[in-house]
Amino acid sequence: MNILLLGSGGREHALAWKMAQSDLLSALYIAPGNAGTSEVGINVDINPNDFDAVKNFVIENKIEMVVVGPEEPLVRGIKVYFLNDPFVAHIPVIGPGKEGAMLEGSKEFAKEFMQRHNIPTARYFSVTAENIEEGYSFLDSLKAPYVLKADGLAAGKGVLILDNIDEAKKELKAMLGGKFGDAGNTVVIEEFLSGIELSVFVLTDGHAALILPEAKDYKRIGENDTGLNTGGMGAVSPVPFAGSDFMDKVKERIVHPTIEGLKEDNIPYKGFIFLGLMNVDGDPYVIEYNVRMGDPESEVVIPRIKSDLVDLFRAVASGELKSKSLDVDSRTATTVMLVSGGYPGSYEKGKEITGFDKVQNCILFHAGTKHDGEDIVTNGGRVIAVTAFGSDKNEALKVSYRNAGLIDFDKKYYRSDIGFDL
Repeated sequence: MNILLLGSGGREHALAWKMAQSDLLSALYIAPGNAGTSEVGINVDINPNDFDAVKNFVIENKIEMVVVGPEEPLVRGIKVYFLNDPFVAHIPVIGPGKEGAMLEGSKEFAKEFMQRHNIPTARYFSVTAENIEEGYSFLDSLKAPYVLKADGLAAGKGVLILDNIDEAKKELKAMLGGKFGDAGNTVVIEEFLSGIELSVFVLTDGHAALILPEAKDYKRIGENDTGLNTGGMGAVSPVPFAGSDFMDKVKERIVHPTIEGLKEDNIPYKGFIFLGLMNVDGDPYVIEYNVRMGDPESEVVIPRIKSDLVDLFRAVASGELKSKSLDVDSRTATTVMLVSGGYPGSYEKGKEITGFDKVQNCILFHAGTKHDGEDIVTNGGRVIAVTAFGSDKNEALKVSYRNAGLIDFDKKYYRSDIGFDL
């Protein structure tokens, strides 16, 4: 089977690394990929949001399946584009259509979906410039801290958590005034949920669902979860507090109602669903949906999947996922993200990366890297995820950190406390 994977980050390298192990795979292409994906497939210089270019490549290279890594092509409607084109309508696209992608593309859509299908989530109120006074009143009804979410995609930067009511009102006005562009034309105000977060991933064909290993990621740039939010500085899987009782609640209260809700709303869905959850005194609440795998959670979840991922994707495409089971490695996986100095603010690219020949007993998943002649150089804020296995969290982290110290580039930074709160 010839497969095209769209995307260029650590998530896509993890997906490519896993798919490359399948006996069902003939050729794997990654668009545009990175220096790491070129080791397990063939990189092609195509923007995933250029649907015409993607289609032409699919036709010319006899691609039999398209796997979509990032959210933007899904929200923009790549699935509908394929279904509406007679030359590629028969090519399965792993990922939801435009309406299903609204679970991530619109915070308001997701909250209304959860409310409609009795899925536990925080109280909320949607605000536009027209009803901003009602938004102020809703903020007054809440206790600090205050959560403001831009409705649309804002590159992971559209969520603010504020301790001061006056600052919250000021930021609400700024968001509605264009702080996050069109993404903030509507702002969702949420009640703050106090607890500990985790991520749960589901692969579904719209009827059956496989629950993948859960993970805990770390978003803040600084130690002890301080400083600015990032795309993720590391992750751990499994999550110690997510025992069988908790996961049974996730399955019964969230996963099943989500799949059934999509069916009731006549929203076809073939792909991943990311459940951003909060454990509130032992009960799971949904903070957000994403419509793809998480990053850096993919870098610990996918290595733990022992089943053939291409075989699972094929079952998703044919609607036969109910015939499949998931084989999971019982060991703990941890990943530590090496980032460019200055990230998540301004940072320099093009720094030569060395030390690849020194690492042992780990998997390096490239995120922001590219080839520069014979060298591999930095090409983003998050550069490389260093993933390792262990019999427990501490053993795995010891290996991740040992190897994180061996990879080197100018102004390299990483958090030294991943897993500290578990």
